Amino acid sequence: MAIAPIRVLIADGHPVVLAGLRSVLADRPGIQVVGEANDGMEAIDKAVELSPDVVLMDLKMPKVDGMTVLRSLHARTQNTKVILFASSERKDDFVEAMKLGCSGVLPRDTPTHLIEKSIIKVHAGEIWLDSNTTAAVIRQFASPAELHATQSNGKTSRERSQLSQREREIIILIAQGYKNKEIAEKMFITEQTVKNHLHNVFDKLGVSDRLELALYAIHNSLHLRTS
Repeated sequence: MAIAPIRVLIADGHPVVLAGLRSVLADRPGIQVVGEANDGMEAIDKAVELSPDVVLMDLKMPKVDGMTVLRSLHARTQNTKVILFASSERKDDFVEAMKLGCSGVLPRDTPTHLIEKSIIKVHAGEIWLDSNTTAAVIRQFASPAELHATQSNGKTSRERSQLSQREREIIILIAQGYKNKEIAEKMFITEQTVKNHLHNVFDKLGVSDRLELALYAIHNSLHLRTS
């Protein structure tokens, strides 16, 4: 039996952007563009009417801004995921958007193949952020005191029990954007030891790279609460 395509609504106040997104997604066999919206009000109406799997939209929309659209969709649609297609300097807005239920952020200079990948990942229930935005979101979601407490006191309420204290510390530093050499210096261990810990963490959590690990930290609140 054929797998149903991911149904996508695209929303942007710039016709040229809509045309570009339509063109990019038209060539992807697993994705179907089911509608377009030129402003925030139309985005809400069409999302409610069409019940798309994913809404790909600008944050700065005419008539009704993107934050209001997010709030409305969160209240009026159950299974629709939202990805913001926005300027990368709006990182504070991205944090607020994530708190409102946004599932991903795509900078406007994102390579076209990543647009498709982000839609697939978000539709599967994952969070999508580029590496630069990830660190900003982590810093905004967790205060320095919370990060210190997590590093000092051990497990979070949602954390998987198989992660060691040292592995949790490394996850936090990865999510903050630190490189292996910097982590080694901060933790007074060798760079090879950091690599060994990362290899174990990847195996335990089923992630394949540093970005996925950082997103796992956000998705499971490893960096937010102490038990």
